[in-house]
Amino acid sequence: MRLLLVEDNVPLADELVASLSRNGYAIDWLTDGRDAEYQGASEPYDLIILDLGLPGKPGLEVLRAWRAGGLTTPVLILTARGSWAERIDGLKAGADDYLTKPFHPEELLLRIQALLRRAHGLANQPMLQAGGLELDESRQCCRKDGQDIELTAGEFRLLRYFMLHPGQLLSKTQLTEHLYDGETERDSNVIEVHVNRLRGKLGRELIETRRGQGYRFGGQP
Repeated sequence: MRLLLVEDNVPLADELVASLSRNGYAIDWLTDGRDAEYQGASEPYDLIILDLGLPGKPGLEVLRAWRAGGLTTPVLILTARGSWAERIDGLKAGADDYLTKPFHPEELLLRIQALLRRAHGLANQPMLQAGGLELDESRQCCRKDGQDIELTAGEFRLLRYFMLHPGQLLSKTQLTEHLYDGETERDSNVIEVHVNRLRGKLGRELIETRRGQGYRFGGQP
């Protein structure tokens, strides 16, 4: 999953980028509200983490511009301790959730997981489930028929995206756009390698290839 982090506190941003990367997310990081308004609306992010106190353009104005332009990407806002009015304004402007600074990175991860599941109609799942699998995002492994199956980092990222989009036809272009950040060289052949490895571990029937179109996980939508 590809996330946009908009935060001008460099030490905090460095910590969040490292934590989110370890947990299988591709992260683009911006510090200026004007840059964030443009990039958030033009790149295919799965979720945006937005600080409200930004240089260039306040985060609240950025969020309002996104929503006025029709952007439906989930947005989690970061606010200062005790700023209840700011939180209310953010929710009114279209934020999906908020987190008050300081916070523990684990809480941010859990909120991101919940927002992504909710965005894909899976809000009632305490653990991501699809295609007869359960995905343990904290351990980056999956369970099938009562057995744990270990995954590499690349396999985990791809399987999580598949499981959030069961039954949908996903092109290689779409997969690479959502599995890599803006600075990483994108190679669709890597997707094919990971697909073949997942088939070897989970069974060939779980991931269907549509020649010239892409892949479909878990059968019919």
